This record gives sequence, structure tokens and C-alpha cells, in this order.
Amino acid sequence: MNPEAQQDVSVSQKIRMMFYMMKPNETSFQTLEEVPDYVKQATPFFISLMLLELVISWILKGKPPGRLDDALTSISAGVFSRLPSLFSRSIELTTYIYVWENYRLINLPWDSPWTWYLTFLGVDFGYYWFHRMAHGKLQIKMFYSPLALFIPPSVYAVHLQFNLLYQFWIHTEVINNLGPLELIINTPSHHRVHHGRNRYCIDKNYAGVLIIWDRIFGTFEAENEKVVYGLTHPINTFEPFQVQFHHLVYIWTTFWATPGFFNKFSVIFKGPGWGPGKPRLGLSEEIPEVTGKEVPFSSSVSHLLKIYAVVQFALMLAFYEETFADKAALSQATVLLRVCFIILTLTSIGFLLDQRPKAAVLETFRCLVFLMLYRIGHLKPLIPSLSFAFEVRHLF
Repeated sequence: MNPEAQQDVSVSQKIRMMFYMMKPNETSFQTLEEVPDYVKQATPFFISLMLLELVISWILKGKPPGRLDDALTSISAGVFSRLPSLFSRSIELTTYIYVWENYRLINLPWDSPWTWYLTFLGVDFGYYWFHRMAHGKLQIKMFYSPLALFIPPSVYAVHLQFNLLYQFWIHTEVINNLGPLELIINTPSHHRVHHGRNRYCIDKNYAGVLIIWDRIFGTFEAENEKVVYGLTHPINTFEPFQVQFHHLVYIWTTFWATPGFFNKFSVIFKGPGWGPGKPRLGLSEEIPEVTGKEVPFSSSVSHLLKIYAVVQFALMLAFYEETFADKAALSQATVLLRVCFIILTLTSIGFLLDQRPKAAVLETFRCLVFLMLYRIGHLKPLIPSLSFAFEVRHLF
């Protein structure tokens, strides 16, 4: 995907792509290099939709749609997921290109509407199975590979992005039932169930865009009672590394603690609730009951510290977007340095929200690193006053 191609994306397209309301003739490209980075283009609309949700929630419910600490942690997860793309193409796209170049059976026309719609269905079907298997620990994206036997990579890359973008707007509580659309597409109501820890929500509604896959394969569940969000066994932290990798640590420790060669591999390839003598996804009766009165884990830091965390997070996001915009002109060493600083910032904010004993030390170190990077020219002046301060210092 080519960052330079983003100039051809109109405002109308940027809005419509958030809802997969694009036309084949405006999103068909002959080569992969021509495909715009739609996800990067969507960043302002992510922020706009979140602000719109905030306003609507205040109007309808008199309160924000969620908690600040949860919002920062969720956005941090999104930032983490995109950082590897600064260095190389994603694993699924690299694998796809390899299969296409070496094993394709036929070459469907890249500019045909039929190819476009077929890819839409194929990518969404592949996402359903990837998502379903990922919840059972099998986190590999082989389910897209069959498309590479006949779908050009440029068409696949477009739909891979749109499938992801569509799933942004369904993460909300301000939209209720959408009537007949609930039968066909994935909606906020359906996706709330997917994120629930209620017993009726577990292992349900894996769809990306079309909910028909869940209906066909028996994993659909309608929202019929208040959804309590989160993991069945909450991890109670806002530190991004623990949020991202706690499950891998769990698999690793469980693997070595489980007796028997075949049982050890079942730990890897079966669901998180599995144990010797249990079904693949575990026993539903072992899932903790919820009452709807659960108090979510939240940060108890002062309002002033939360404001500080938000300011630092906003500066990090600006730096993050600048890094993506300039990556073609940056050396790999500079990109790596910037990525390390982004991760350091997210980790420090997590420590602050968790009120960890070494949070102040880590944040002080992070601020010193920020000043060092600025002084050696790796950071642009994101705050005018900071630039002024350094200019004044040169006068003495």
C-alpha cells in the first residue's frame, strides 16, 4: 500500500469507507503500490466519531459512553497493532503475495466489479474463521490464503482495510437495534454480545461485516440481556504490554504445567477454557456468573494526573501519525527509535494509571528521553512553547 496514493482519496470516500459504502470503480487498482493506506486516512474520522459518540451519550444518557482509562488503553491497543507495519508489510499480506506469485490458478481481472464483490465476500468469510480460531488460540491468518489462488493482491489489500475500518463504528452503546439490517450485517448490538463476559455471550458473534456467517455456522447470539464487558477473568491493569501479551504468558505457563505431550499441544490449539478431559472450548459452567452489578476496574488517580496522561497521550498520537507520514523519508534506525519512544510513552501512561510504585521514575525517564530526542533532531516541535524554550536557551 502506498502512502502517496492517499492524495486521491476524496472526503466523501473517507467518510463512506468507514461504513464499507465504496464503489468498485473508485477503489480498484491494478498494482499493490497504487492502493491507498485507507486506515491511515481514517484517523481523523476515528477521532471525530469518538467525539460524536461522546456528545450523543451526554445528550441521551447524561454521561460519557465509557471511562477515560479504558479509552486510552483501547486506543493504545490499536497503536500497538499498527507499529509493525512501519517496518514491513503485514504477515497476512506478505503471505498472500507469495501464494499469488507462486501458486495462483487463475488471474481474475482487477477492474471487474464481480472480482470486487467476490473479494468482499471472501475477505469477510476469511475474517470470520480467523477471528473464531483466534479465540481458540490459533492466531494465524491462513484463512485468506485461498483467495490468493485467483484474487489479485491489489483487490485483496483494499478489502482487508475496509473490513477493518467497518468494525470501528460497531464499537458503541449509543446505537440500539437497526431493524432488518440486524439480519444481515454486523451491528453494534451484535458486537456488544461478542465483547460480553456473560455466559450467553461467550464465543459468539465473530463476524466482521456480515453477521450471516455466525447465523450459518451456529455462533450467533442476539443481545437479550444487559452485556457485562470484559474478560471472564479480568486482568485489572492498564499497562499495554500486559494487556497485549498476558494471554501468551498464560499459554506458555500452562503449556509447561500441563502433563502429557498431546495435552501440551492441546493447550496451544484448543480454547482458553480447555483442560484434560474437557471439550475443546472448556465447560460453560466454569465461566463465572455475572450479575450486572460488577464494578469495572478503574484508575483511582487524581483528575489532574488524568489530564496530564491525556495530554501526553495526545502528543504521542501526533508523533505516531507524523512517523507514519514520514516513514518513507526516515531511516530504519530512526523509525525504530521512534517506535521505542511510542512504546515507552504508552507503558509509562499505563504505569501512571495503575499507580505503580515506579511510575514516577519511568515517566521522568521518558521525559528526559523526549528532550534528548528533540535536541538531536529526531522530534519536531509538537508544542510551539517547547521550541521557543530551546531557542531562548541558545541566546545564553
